[in-house]
Amino acid sequence: MKNFPYKSTLRRYNLLALVFILVGIAIVGKTAYIMFVKRTFWKEVGARNVRENVSIPASRGNILSADGQLLATALPDYKVYLDFVVTDPDEKTQAKAQRLRDSLFNDKADSLAQGLNRMFPDKSTKWFLDHLMTGYKKRSRHWAIYPKRISYTAFKEIKKLPYLCLSKRVTGLHEEGFNDIKKPFGSLAARTLGDTYPGKDSARSGLQLAYDTLLRGKPGISHRQKVLNSWLSITDQPPVDGADIMTTLDVRMQDFAEKALKEQMDKHKASDGVVLLMEVATGDVKAIVNLSRVSDGTLKESRNIAVSNLMEPGSVFKPISFLVALNDGQLHIDDKVDCNLGKKEMYGRIMKDHNWNKGGYGVLTVSQCLEQSSNIGVSALIDRIYHHHPEKFVDGLYRTGIAEDLHLDIPGYVRPRIRRPYKDKTGKHWANWYNTALPWMSIGYETQVPPISVLSFYNGIANNGKMMRPRFVTSAMRNGEIIAEYPPQVIRERMASPKAIKDLQICLHRVVSIGLGKRAGSPLFSVSGKTGTAQIWNKSGNTRGFLVSFVGYFPSEKPLYSCMVCMIKSGWPASGGQQCGPVFKAVAEMVMQRTMRPDLNLLSDSMHHHTPIVCKGNMKHASEVLDFFDYHCDLPTTAPTGGFQLWGKAEQEGKRYRSENIPIQTTIVPDVTGMGARDAVYLLESLGMKVSIEGFGTVVQQSLPYGHLVVKKEHIHLKLAMKKYNGKANKEATPVTQDTVSHPTSEQPT
Repeated sequence: MKNFPYKSTLRRYNLLALVFILVGIAIVGKTAYIMFVKRTFWKEVGARNVRENVSIPASRGNILSADGQLLATALPDYKVYLDFVVTDPDEKTQAKAQRLRDSLFNDKADSLAQGLNRMFPDKSTKWFLDHLMTGYKKRSRHWAIYPKRISYTAFKEIKKLPYLCLSKRVTGLHEEGFNDIKKPFGSLAARTLGDTYPGKDSARSGLQLAYDTLLRGKPGISHRQKVLNSWLSITDQPPVDGADIMTTLDVRMQDFAEKALKEQMDKHKASDGVVLLMEVATGDVKAIVNLSRVSDGTLKESRNIAVSNLMEPGSVFKPISFLVALNDGQLHIDDKVDCNLGKKEMYGRIMKDHNWNKGGYGVLTVSQCLEQSSNIGVSALIDRIYHHHPEKFVDGLYRTGIAEDLHLDIPGYVRPRIRRPYKDKTGKHWANWYNTALPWMSIGYETQVPPISVLSFYNGIANNGKMMRPRFVTSAMRNGEIIAEYPPQVIRERMASPKAIKDLQICLHRVVSIGLGKRAGSPLFSVSGKTGTAQIWNKSGNTRGFLVSFVGYFPSEKPLYSCMVCMIKSGWPASGGQQCGPVFKAVAEMVMQRTMRPDLNLLSDSMHHHTPIVCKGNMKHASEVLDFFDYHCDLPTTAPTGGFQLWGKAEQEGKRYRSENIPIQTTIVPDVTGMGARDAVYLLESLGMKVSIEGFGTVVQQSLPYGHLVVKKEHIHLKLAMKKYNGKANKEATPVTQDTVSHPTSEQPT
């Protein structure tokens, strides 16, 4: 240790320590320099490499039918662009990449144009080539490959075309996405379902707008950071997808109602038409059709007429007027009124019945006034009761609920407009009323009521006076779980007294059974309702058309559904019963055909005991079926020779079946009479024969007899019939062929 060079070593350590100290000071100094002197510069650099608060769009929810079918969904559309210019901080890298992009594009332009033409044949190959070359020459950064939006499927396919199949960094391919609403059933209930603004997740009409908050969901938040020339998305808050809403609409009912209305509108050259179908007990709208004739003469859903069309309802308003008087005890269905000869002067104006030119109706009862839709009868009775107190009549109308705000889910709906009379300053005279107002109001003029409100009234009558709010949506779901429910709502617990409701129900039933509404009736079930015909006037006081309608419910004894059909047409003849009644009948019969399910137990024959008849054939599978129906079958323990299954025939002993083997020989044609077609064909084809069959049931005749030597590919014809089973006639037992009680094994041909 005495010879250890302490001094020289210590100097080296000191020098090394000094170097580390100087390096540390340099690091700290550089850090301070970056933090304080170059702070602004490096913040700008960092900002270029990090993007904060990037929105993550949420998936818009779907609109479903009552049975879960998809009515409207948001699917992306795309516009696809090419960037013909390469950008890179390094000039050499940029020049190299640009040369590569130019070379590849020029080499593949022809094949790319051909591929685009195959996908979009509305544009020629030459058009695509010229279009692409124009963008290339302009050195466009955002050149649309195709002028229209394309679907997601087409977007995926376009990226498989020549040149575009390469990396986006090489080709400059980029896209712009748009969320659009797609309706798998086309125009069905299109105005009710609604739409969004093109390219935006913003609703503009229908249920899309009413439930926009639920359907839209909540977008998420992320930030993007550039790492090694690649952008990484880092989710800070995941999006909450929109909820699905379950509607009350029935696709089949909607489709049938639309077709029935279209046919009748084309027949009568109607310009507008509506069908509304509602469930009586709940107020659920099962179908809502709004058709308008557009400029090219076709019928489309362009307006939601059913909820937004304010028009004078005409004769369908007459039962509402009578219900007020019946409820007030001022009218009874057997009261009579003189309708004269079909014309009557009322305060300087002439009131006419539709048959005035045939001499009118003469004296009618209250019920007959509705049956024959007499204007004179209804207006004369209502005027006689309420002429001096019209406010009582109008108050009665409001009590029935016909003027109620329905608070519908459909944006743009309108409330009925039924004006109230009020006195002037003296309190002696009506300020906004005149003598003819009450008679004409009672028959459906002087008021404006949308079709949905009229149907709600009749639905309430069918519901024994309980008026339900029309319901379009029952629930909202997210990921299969219900997050909101919308139960049925009662608007009026009692529209009028039970007696008044019952009397009006009797009158409405007579309208269809013996009155003008016969064409809306059905021989299969009873229908109640009312016809309606109203003139439509323009501002100059001239007639510009007619509103014809029929509204009612079915079946009359225990109503399940209510329905309204109305059309706007020009020219005579104009009759709600003749022109709207057939549509109502067709819809009603379709609905009842789906609703009425026969009790199959009532069709069974209780006088005889039925047991299954087991044909000759595969006893193993016959036993499995018999065991399922609690019949026991004794099978032999071993299969016969020949490599076939347990072929045999069964004899019944009570609830037990005893089977007997049938030996099958591969050299001779077996006896297949009494077998079902499946077993007979399988057995013969297994022997190498070609089989043809005629008829159905069990085999009663075979062209090659039992014992005939088997020749490969020889043809044998089998005749089948349902006349005999197991060789015996059986009229009381239920005939069941081997096809019924046995099933082919995995070896058998299908």
